Amino acid sequence: MEFVALITLLLIVQYLVFGALVGKARGDTGVAAPAVTGHEDFERAYRVQMNTLEQLMIALPAMWVCAYYFMPLPAALLGLAFFMGRVLYRATYVKDPAKRGPGMMIGFLACVIMIALGLWGVISKL
Repeated sequence: MEFVALITLLLIVQYLVFGALVGKARGDTGVAAPAVTGHEDFERAYRVQMNTLEQLMIALPAMWVCAYYFMPLPAALLGLAFFMGRVLYRATYVKDPAKRGPGMMIGFLACVIMIALGLWGVISKL
């Protein structure tokens, strides 16, 4: 479970970094709080952060259920895949949102697999 905890912390740090990058983009583009629109570069950074938050609400519980009811190592590796998908997602989204698909799909598939394995584990314990 230590690897799952480590990946959890890695995902939290990633989210904090994405938040800091939104703050930087706000300063760089002059979009004053509380506005969330006004400059495309800021809006892209903001959408990456918010989409990541939305996905974390799925990924984190799925990873922990998968780890507890299935196996910790596959859960941690899938969590790491989700992390890497988010890295790719951000890199592509801030350059060209139309090219965000591969990063989004890596994270989505990691979540689906964690959910499926977690569900399998829970059902097998019933």
